[in-house]
Amino acid sequence: MAFKASLILSFLLLFSTCLARHQQQQQKQQQLPQNQCQIGRIDALEPYDRIQAEAGVTEFWNADEKQFQCAGVEFLRHVIQPGGLLLPSYVNAPLLSFIEKGRGVHGVILPGCPETYEYSQEQQFSGQSERRGQKFQGLQDRHQKVRNLNQGDVVAIPAGTAHWIYNDGETELVAVVFFDTQNSANQLDQNHRRFFLAGNPQGQSEQQQGQRQPRRQQGQTQQEQPYRNAGNIFNGFDVEFLAEAFNVDRETAEKLQGQRDQRGHIVNVEQDLQIIRPPQTREQQEREQQGGRQGGRSNGFEETICSLKLSENIDNPTHADFVNPQAGRITNLNSFKFPVLRQLQLSAERGELHPNAIQAPHWTLNAHSLVYITDGSLRIQIVNNAGESVFDDELREGQVVVIPQNFAVIKRAGEQGSRWISFKTNDNAMIANLAGRVSAIRSMPVDVVANAYQLSRNDAQKLKFSQQESLLLSPSSYSRSQGRASA
Repeated sequence: MAFKASLILSFLLLFSTCLARHQQQQQKQQQLPQNQCQIGRIDALEPYDRIQAEAGVTEFWNADEKQFQCAGVEFLRHVIQPGGLLLPSYVNAPLLSFIEKGRGVHGVILPGCPETYEYSQEQQFSGQSERRGQKFQGLQDRHQKVRNLNQGDVVAIPAGTAHWIYNDGETELVAVVFFDTQNSANQLDQNHRRFFLAGNPQGQSEQQQGQRQPRRQQGQTQQEQPYRNAGNIFNGFDVEFLAEAFNVDRETAEKLQGQRDQRGHIVNVEQDLQIIRPPQTREQQEREQQGGRQGGRSNGFEETICSLKLSENIDNPTHADFVNPQAGRITNLNSFKFPVLRQLQLSAERGELHPNAIQAPHWTLNAHSLVYITDGSLRIQIVNNAGESVFDDELREGQVVVIPQNFAVIKRAGEQGSRWISFKTNDNAMIANLAGRVSAIRSMPVDVVANAYQLSRNDAQKLKFSQQESLLLSPSSYSRSQGRASA
């Protein structure tokens, strides 16, 4: 009996110890992301590293910054020269890309979807084949749908989906890219990893390393430099296996691996890229008509996986959600307007403020926000849960700041006005205003306001009703309120 009792006691002790360790691990995993958002100071961030390629450059923001770690996001900017092709690749996290400048073409390869764009068998290819008077003997080119890119487009790419971009314009194509590395679709780690399908991205980058060294942080690994030491995925396979899998000769299989390719991850296209696509004007008309018929919502028939709309223009003034002619406008792009965002659990906001105009103080209920300035300057103040200012600075063009979920924020445009794009970690990000119409203060009973702020009932009514504008506050309304206060 004593032996059995001792055995049971040992088992209970072992079980309780294992259970305690498991609970500690769970608590640690749950507390880690929360502790990362205990930020005493937020800074305006600029690119800390760049990788030069043959036909462009990619600039990286430091993923080790506390504000990026808090939000679980990463950010970069591609600058693609005219005639440049960003090589096909896929990423372990969903992403949103904003076309800041220029135009181009992009392709997204959705697994299992048919090649719906094709040449007829009798059609002759233009370009070099046409000049030589050659036809493909009984063969035809066919590929998945390609889409035109224009300034102001937001492009949504699901995790693990291969994609590429080609600049067919006459000016640089500038695209900023936002990655949600803490998204449930990413099961690797909290670093964005890009898997190239072609080329040798490290080729030209290694030649540039001597010219500019990145400011590396402690604990940073080569994994966090996704373009600097990266070959394409075919490089890791045996050449004979590749030749057999593609039914090609060894020389072609070796070119798949790209070991001798020194062009980097953005390459020059020697002649115009020969791809099948509809005229841009026609595509734009169809896009507008489709949006009008569906009212921004998918009914399950017009949009299937293979016909997903993956880009939407956020610069169109007619799509604005908040407009104040004296202050500016704000356009939200969420899953109601852009259904693919429901799958990605992301959204975007395009903001524009006239000189000295203000966006009322507010907080975002259900998302972190990354703000990138595209034009002008924007004074931003951010306050944490302890009532402490963690950011009070002017954000200039090309700079980034992260606003953690529920942190209060107020924005004021500089003398030249300001435009920005915000990426949010929820497909239907919602804000709550602190001032103006439809705000938290306005919605409280007068007596609650009076007692909460130690005001007379008359002063509480003034606090509630003096600001007649809502989200966007014009400079004139601010000046009037200042005048009344001084009187």
